[in-house]
Amino acid sequence: MDFPEKTQDYLKSIWDIVERTGSPAQLGVIAATVGQKTPTASEAIKRLAAKGLVEHEKYAGVVLTPEGNKVAVAMVRRHRLIEMFLVEIMGYGWDEVHDEADLLEHSVSDQFLHRVDQMLGFPTRDPHGDPIPNAQGVTEKLSTQELSEVALGERVVVEQIHDGDSDFLRYLADVGIVPGATIVVQNPPVAGMITVHVGEREVPLSIQSAADIRVVRR
Repeated sequence: MDFPEKTQDYLKSIWDIVERTGSPAQLGVIAATVGQKTPTASEAIKRLAAKGLVEHEKYAGVVLTPEGNKVAVAMVRRHRLIEMFLVEIMGYGWDEVHDEADLLEHSVSDQFLHRVDQMLGFPTRDPHGDPIPNAQGVTEKLSTQELSEVALGERVVVEQIHDGDSDFLRYLADVGIVPGATIVVQNPPVAGMITVHVGEREVPLSIQSAADIRVVRR
């Protein structure tokens, strides 16, 4: 790609945030995602806007232009395919791959990425359940239903889990909450916590953590 790595990182982060929230990306969230201070991120967004890659209206958040979206989708595809490769071929845990993929996504060639896609059987989801854009940039729609919003006694299937916290991912793997797992909400919220059934197991989760788990009804 002809754009600097930091530009690619910003565009990918904005795309991820919008995908997850369904709303324009707020400046503070963008800054936290790319690991920079808000004033630094603000200047970067201004430069991206001047290049026609994003649009930023004050107090309304940041969205990608068609050109910015094209770059972002390509980077998202790279990142998520590499995560899948690291888990399925290299034996990494799903809690270990995010930072590795951040490094590798800028280095591999398009040919290498195509070979990875073929080797993996053209997957449509990464290890965390995030949709992988195909070679044409088409992406499956992600569920908007959060586990924190599921009614008592309702049976749901885990579709996607936000990969921002490695410790949380390890905990979820230990208790069997992974994409494809069936969950039943057992208790109503008490003191910011809920209890869910995963198979025969009762698992406590904070409401805040449950909001990072996307589910579909079954």
